[in-house]
Amino acid sequence: MDRRDFLKAAAITGAAASAPSEPAEAAAPDAPRPAPIPGPAPAVLAAYTEDDHRRRLRNVGLCNRKIRKCLRRHLIADYLPGQCVYNLGEYPSRTPWEPSEYDERELDRLKEHGIRLIHVMDEWNDRYGLFGRNKLTAVNPDGFRRFVDMVHARGIKVLAYASSGYFVGSDPDYRKAWSRPGDAFGGWWDLTRCSPASPGWRAYFLPRMLKILDDYGVDGLYNDWGYVPNADRKIQAPAPDAVEAFEETPQIDGAEADLLHLIYAEVKRRGGIYKMHADFSNRPLTGGLKVYDYLWVGEGVDSTDGLRRAVKGHEPYVVPCIHGSIAKVEGPDEHFLHAIPYMQFPLLQGGRPLTGERGVIPIPRLPGVKENGFYAEAWKYHQAHPDGPYIYGGWDPIPPDPESRPLHGRWLKKYL
Repeated sequence: MDRRDFLKAAAITGAAASAPSEPAEAAAPDAPRPAPIPGPAPAVLAAYTEDDHRRRLRNVGLCNRKIRKCLRRHLIADYLPGQCVYNLGEYPSRTPWEPSEYDERELDRLKEHGIRLIHVMDEWNDRYGLFGRNKLTAVNPDGFRRFVDMVHARGIKVLAYASSGYFVGSDPDYRKAWSRPGDAFGGWWDLTRCSPASPGWRAYFLPRMLKILDDYGVDGLYNDWGYVPNADRKIQAPAPDAVEAFEETPQIDGAEADLLHLIYAEVKRRGGIYKMHADFSNRPLTGGLKVYDYLWVGEGVDSTDGLRRAVKGHEPYVVPCIHGSIAKVEGPDEHFLHAIPYMQFPLLQGGRPLTGERGVIPIPRLPGVKENGFYAEAWKYHQAHPDGPYIYGGWDPIPPDPESRPLHGRWLKKYL
């Protein structure tokens, strides 16, 4: 079935399945329906009456009869489609960001929009030690706790960035023994990739990662994995202190799978949510080990159709985000046409406007180094357009599309 035809049909069967008000068989194809109320899915086990179960089973039966062929059948029980990456503020910065009335209003807007899960990026932490902390601790601990409380007060979940691979090469705690020789990209980012087979890196990272969960009250973690898969690796030499305990092939990343599974198990033991970001359309090759609840894809991908084809067989749940400054799209609805038929819903970017000033803040550990990529362009744009339209994240196009957020909200309400 063509994706566009699928969504026309879904507008009929989906509305009947999500709001148990009448049997699906009674729904006329062109009958107008009230807009679904944004919110989580109904509590099937706790709240459904006999009539609700009867309607749901009839709807499932209708789908089983009408859908003759499909890629996957999957019982969706715990999926949160309304997800947003929230820009807390600029970092590096001259002063730490501080939650304010703006964040109160923005979180209200996001709740009304239908957002139920947000994650914060690297600006939550003190990556360059500008304020006496590091990449695994908050740049403003009290302010971050206040922000987490603000999110929770609206019934929204919040995840904090914690990379299992990236660490700052100029951090005084960093040890070269943790990394494959030359496995880094320097300049403004100053990031090294730490080997998952390094016991020294594991001993340093894992307890500090757990402290993020315990100290700030977040609902889970977002992992920008900082790892090159075996199939793509050009640096073959191991890290100096690596212990080669696992099978490593183009089909399985043994040490990485073990590390990710340990983290995932610990997050789940705490009742949390774990989101992965594995670059481009990659997924962790784990040999069947479950290592994420959500997988964010799309960075650096220039074809929306190619992204859809690459990730449609990934294990649920996939959260696509078209890279606005790179990807080519046929129209404003294209993102949703590619995603929704595969149990996916696109990520929203929100929070504070991203000014790009972070790219021109001096960093004592990196004297004279400047960011000459996206943030430099964002800073030029913001200076020319201080009153908007605003950029909210690194995946936004420059200039931004002011209609992208209302469009996302309309599709999310339809989906819910």
